[in-house]
Amino acid sequence: MTIKYLGHSSFLIKTKGTSIITDPYDEEMVGLKFPKIESNIVTLSHHHKDHDQAKNVKGEPLVLDWPGEFEKNEVRVFGYMSYHDNEKGAKRGENILYKFESEGISVLHCGDLGEVPDQQFIDEIGDIDILLVPVGGFYTIDADAAKELCRRIEPSIIIPMHYNQNGLNQKTFEKLTPVDDFLKTIGTEKKEPVEELKVTKEELIDEEAKVVVMKI
Repeated sequence: MTIKYLGHSSFLIKTKGTSIITDPYDEEMVGLKFPKIESNIVTLSHHHKDHDQAKNVKGEPLVLDWPGEFEKNEVRVFGYMSYHDNEKGAKRGENILYKFESEGISVLHCGDLGEVPDQQFIDEIGDIDILLVPVGGFYTIDADAAKELCRRIEPSIIIPMHYNQNGLNQKTFEKLTPVDDFLKTIGTEKKEPVEELKVTKEELIDEEAKVVVMKI
């Protein structure tokens, strides 16, 4: 499996048989250029313009914007309803977490998660190898809450997203904290961003949790 960061909360996840794009965004709103790219599956965690621009993805993908269980090209997708805030959606509505299973690897994309789910919810999701987690706060959980979520889920690899970074539209996202705040909170040294992450199931066995920061 290969994972590449497209910016904000958007990733390209490639397996041997298919490709997935999470939360494609509006370039003008986000301030980052969205690549011209095809995909077989597109997931939208919620309908805000920085997360739901499926029209930017080429091809004829299966577009998912609701919870449930799905399968395409030997990739299983599970959607779990959550909230975009810590007031049961009263401020910003609902949010869907998507779990992808392929090649023996499980990946959880948290979207704009606004609160740390309880243990029953996390038990329902099951084992997670790779966690794609928002860490910038204000619109989502912050660094402290992200740390707690990581503690509860216990993934092998943690990939932070939805934080303040170069190129981001500061008129909209100036209140997001940078990724270094999360690294400090979780107790790891500053990371050199990587272009992409390639991983096999065998590499994840007995892997101690590590944080991977990705380049756009």
